[in-house]
Amino acid sequence: MDRRYFLVAGAAAIAAGGAYFWPANSTTSLPGLGAANAQEAGEVDTSIVAEMSLGDPNAPVTVVEYASYTCPHCRSFHENTFKDIKAAYIDTGKVHFIYREVYFDRFGLWAAMVARCGGPERYFALADMIYAQQSDWARGDTPTVIVDKLKKIGLTAGLTPDELDACMQNEDMARAMVAVFQENSERDSIRSTPSFLINGDLVAGDKSFEEFSALLDEKLG
Repeated sequence: MDRRYFLVAGAAAIAAGGAYFWPANSTTSLPGLGAANAQEAGEVDTSIVAEMSLGDPNAPVTVVEYASYTCPHCRSFHENTFKDIKAAYIDTGKVHFIYREVYFDRFGLWAAMVARCGGPERYFALADMIYAQQSDWARGDTPTVIVDKLKKIGLTAGLTPDELDACMQNEDMARAMVAVFQENSERDSIRSTPSFLINGDLVAGDKSFEEFSALLDEKLG
């Protein structure tokens, strides 16, 4: 069974704030979901949040994936299905793939901030590393341990400590990322992860390569 979350309730929890702040006395100041939602949506510059995509924007099929870095089913899809989908459909010009992050908690938000720290060119390589090590970093005993493990992933990918600190302490970016997540997920009626829009049709749940390719082939005719 898919791990399901009701994002409308999640958005309300985010808006309530309070529970999702990094300790004020921490030596590393990181935005939590409560802090990220501290401003009204109209005050947030969402233009700074780049859409992360692969493939030809003019491809006949567009796939939009909604996924969380803390979701085991999302990890399963990326480890067992996505690489084959990329080779067979994205790299061959049949599919334009767009990845949109979902934040259920501050840890997923921080992971996304690390992934974005390398820019669009390195985003998907970092995403692969974050998913591959999910069972390690996402189960850290404390927020500090989780942050340290996420930073190690970034360092392994070639980011510098200063780059990582700047990215993870960027509260304007965190607010914008949460605002974009809320707007997109509410518009597209996303209720669980992973979820996919395939030429606008919503499909939920982890899929095998055979299952997913059948959906794509139907759209390709």
